[in-house]
Amino acid sequence: MPLTDKQAKAAAPAEKDYKLADEKGLFLLVKRNGAKYWRMKYRFAGKEKLLSIGVYPETSLKAARTKRDEARQLLAEGTDPSVAKRARKQATITAALNSFEAIALEWHQLKSAGWAQSNADKIKGRMEKYLFPVIGSRPIDSIEAPELLTLIRKIEAKEHYETAHRVRSYASKVFKYAIATGRASRDPAGDLVGTLKPKQTKHYAAITTPQEFGRLLLAIDNYQGTPAVIAALKCSALWFCRPGELRQTEWAEVDFDNQMIVIPGDRMKMRNDHIIPLSRQSIEILRELEPLTRRSKYVFPGVRGASRPLSENGVRTALLNMGYDNNTHTAHGFRATARTLLDEVLGYRFEWIEQQLAHEVRDTNGRAYNRTQHLEQRREMMQRWADYLDQLKTAAAAGNVISASFGGRAG
Repeated sequence: MPLTDKQAKAAAPAEKDYKLADEKGLFLLVKRNGAKYWRMKYRFAGKEKLLSIGVYPETSLKAARTKRDEARQLLAEGTDPSVAKRARKQATITAALNSFEAIALEWHQLKSAGWAQSNADKIKGRMEKYLFPVIGSRPIDSIEAPELLTLIRKIEAKEHYETAHRVRSYASKVFKYAIATGRASRDPAGDLVGTLKPKQTKHYAAITTPQEFGRLLLAIDNYQGTPAVIAALKCSALWFCRPGELRQTEWAEVDFDNQMIVIPGDRMKMRNDHIIPLSRQSIEILRELEPLTRRSKYVFPGVRGASRPLSENGVRTALLNMGYDNNTHTAHGFRATARTLLDEVLGYRFEWIEQQLAHEVRDTNGRAYNRTQHLEQRREMMQRWADYLDQLKTAAAAGNVISASFGGRAG
């Protein structure tokens, strides 16, 4: 007589495991601990076997019978249902291992060892935001170009053209990695080259005239903000490093004895250690800031707590508050200002400026300069730059204009 759901539900544990039979080989195994398991007894190739079907009540009586009937159909076709079940399980595991997300994370882990942490986080974040929700769970070899294009068109619809190009590029790199490791046969993201809207070249607004820059420096001196933000503004002008490198500067990287900051390669875009020689003015700023922020590992801690650095918007917001919007001067713009004035006004050699900007510079033999080359020249350049900024502020306060008071070209 077939089992009823009421009987299955009422079955209580006993001293020993026992079975409640349904029909066509299906039965409910009741364990001593009260757990209940659906099993199917069958014969294949002359041997008696058991097929695990599910756990009651998660798998209902009706669902168990459906799975039993599917197993009996396999038997009728000459297939062992236990073997078929293991094959399905293995296929699911394989599909998960070969999903776009799994392979993308594998590629990211392999490649990110050579990236700055901020860049690694940005790439992973973009994949998590744009790629994984749509194609992350899909077997990578099943993804076609049209569905990738649909995904990227949604990014373009928000006028994020640069992001759209980057996301396509990340996807292409993942597909190429999958091809190299034998898990995909082609790169559908590569088919999208030429189909995306042109990306807009990103320019960071910067003041590059001495008079206007002197006014900005004077505004910074008069700005009413937290000590960390004011110091970050001043050091942005003095150091002209990338905004992310500046705000994540740690006290452990500040070498007062040798009057320099050494930023480790894992925080640099080019993955090389970078030295910032400290002018007298820079040391004064850091010494004044030290008793206020030394409890944090960061020189410029965030307002939300000493455990985090100044936010990405810290310097930008301060500039906005002073009346300098994104079309006038940005946090990144201090780099363009320094490059222009060090070259056109103070006359320093191109390679010294580029080295201090942490750009890759090669000698006449094509070899990249190391971090300590031209260090003494750059140290003198950074002090001269700081003195020049002081003169620009003095001239701005007096309402005068100066271009330089330092004689001929340096170097």
